[in-house]
Amino acid sequence: MMLPASPLLGTINYLEVIRNGSAVELMVLLLLACVSAVSWALIGKKAMQLKKAQSQSLTFLDTFWKATRLDAIYTAAKGLDASPLSKVFCAGYEELTKLAQAKEGEGAMSERLGGIENVERALNRAASTQITELEAQVPFLGTVGATAPFVGLFGTVVGILNAFNEIAEKGNASLSTVAAPIGNALFATAAGLFAAIPAVVAYNSFVSRIRIFDTEMGNFSADFLNIIKRHFFK
Repeated sequence: MMLPASPLLGTINYLEVIRNGSAVELMVLLLLACVSAVSWALIGKKAMQLKKAQSQSLTFLDTFWKATRLDAIYTAAKGLDASPLSKVFCAGYEELTKLAQAKEGEGAMSERLGGIENVERALNRAASTQITELEAQVPFLGTVGATAPFVGLFGTVVGILNAFNEIAEKGNASLSTVAAPIGNALFATAAGLFAAIPAVVAYNSFVSRIRIFDTEMGNFSADFLNIIKRHFFK
């Protein structure tokens, strides 16, 4: 036989929690609320950035393999400013253009300004720059995920200490006296987990997606170098 659920089960009077909280508890809750708001804003911003980067990278790759002229690819790539692959290509193409302009007399391009090594360095620099841009602010999510539970736990410990001090002063340790203050103190731990869990999930997702971009840029750089070696550095 199932017992009827109490109407008070699972309900939290947040105003009562705030009203009865100590200054330290309120500071902890305010800090966690601010951190959680910043984390959600950053998660939305970074998710849109990576989604746009992926979409434009697919468009760029389609253009790159279908086009027959590098200058046409370069023109298309300049319009795909959210794609890390297009940025890497532009850096390599611009370095290749400098080498072509520096060619003099009968000297081979490979003998000018370091030749293919200059292009390779330009591609590597561009790839590193793109990874840095993609990773911007992502470590903040990792920090929130690692520290928010402990901040919440700190608020809970302070709240429980205050509750026991109050019990000691009143000399009454009945369940009705203990339950409310300790329950309010545990709210800080719940707030810490609420801030940490989305941050950890988003951090792991973003790091995984950025690692894929890193691999794709490395593969594209190798393909691009092979193409220009065959056509420009014979």
